[in-house]
Amino acid sequence: MSCRAFYLSLLALSITACGSVNNKQADGNFDYQHKLEANDLVIPANLSKPKQANDFFVTNNINHQGPIGKDMDIRAPSLVMPVAASSRVVEESGIAIIWFDKVLEDKDLLAFIEKVVLEKLAEDQITYDYIEEDTEVTLSKVTEGATSLKETSIKREGIKTAIIESDWYHNEVDVGWIFTDIQFSKSVRFRFQLLAKSHGRSVSLRVSLVDFLQTDEKGGSKTMDPIDKQRAEKAMLNELIAAVDYNYRLQQRADRLTRANQKLVTIGKNIEEEQAYIVEMGLEDLWGNMPLFFEKHGFTITDLNEDKKIYYVEFVKPESSVWDSIWGDDVPVIDVSDAQYQFVLGPVDELNQKTSVTIYKSDGEPLTLEALERIFPVVEKGLSFRDVF
Repeated sequence: MSCRAFYLSLLALSITACGSVNNKQADGNFDYQHKLEANDLVIPANLSKPKQANDFFVTNNINHQGPIGKDMDIRAPSLVMPVAASSRVVEESGIAIIWFDKVLEDKDLLAFIEKVVLEKLAEDQITYDYIEEDTEVTLSKVTEGATSLKETSIKREGIKTAIIESDWYHNEVDVGWIFTDIQFSKSVRFRFQLLAKSHGRSVSLRVSLVDFLQTDEKGGSKTMDPIDKQRAEKAMLNELIAAVDYNYRLQQRADRLTRANQKLVTIGKNIEEEQAYIVEMGLEDLWGNMPLFFEKHGFTITDLNEDKKIYYVEFVKPESSVWDSIWGDDVPVIDVSDAQYQFVLGPVDELNQKTSVTIYKSDGEPLTLEALERIFPVVEKGLSFRDVF
């Protein structure tokens, strides 16, 4: 047990050491910052100046007041990650902003993105407030294509906006075992600005850090390092982008399940009041897809009349073997006699969203209601084209 305790102690010390590493700072010495610049080469007046190559020339036109040595932040720049479908970033922008283009046609894009933001706040157990908007609202860098940091006034004619401010996010580090003490405390508040273009098919989301409080052994501060501020804003925006992508996938899965369970084929009557199948598909689309149905269910097209939308077919019941059932290749068989039939398609409504399929026997009589009901389980699946699309 003593050996195990020793190993656990070493592990704790290693974790503590890792936690104390400053990942903003380079590893090594910084003697270079104390080196003096070499004097320029002085060429005597009676000699020619040697030829100089400018391949590795470093201009002196730089910010000499910038941080050096231990004060330099070496972390890679933070990026906005447009992982959600039809999302895009504003090029050369240091601001945490992204544009979403419409993916779900039956959803209001602004409401969809706003719902994701509110769900994120609820998940984090953070309250929020809406900001009242005037007829003209000032938003920092929300216009697509802008790359400067200046604020832009936008007249809200046809433009929809939503501005949400979160309550405080708190992060505290405790020390001690029995009696704990707060060693480090950081609190931030975010503003979420959404703007939808007048056509509603593009929405921007910008995240801004609006308040900051930090307390540590050095005291308190309300000023955040600009790089840390930018990283915090982009980290929050990336979480929201990932949440939008996840919600897209959830909605698309729900839509697929709805389509899979939807009754696209029912039994009804055509415009001549004859018994027929009613298919939730336009006449032209169904006409073009009918050969797939025939090929899979034992029908051979012998002739057709495209003007009257009639397929003349011959039915021969497919033969299935034991191998078909083993390999899963057996197809449900339509229970009708081997004979010639006519499949006549026609519009049902003025919007051309439904099509009637009337099946006539060789003597010109339509199949009875009893026959349509008997073969309905196979025909319904076939005319829904579930195994094709």
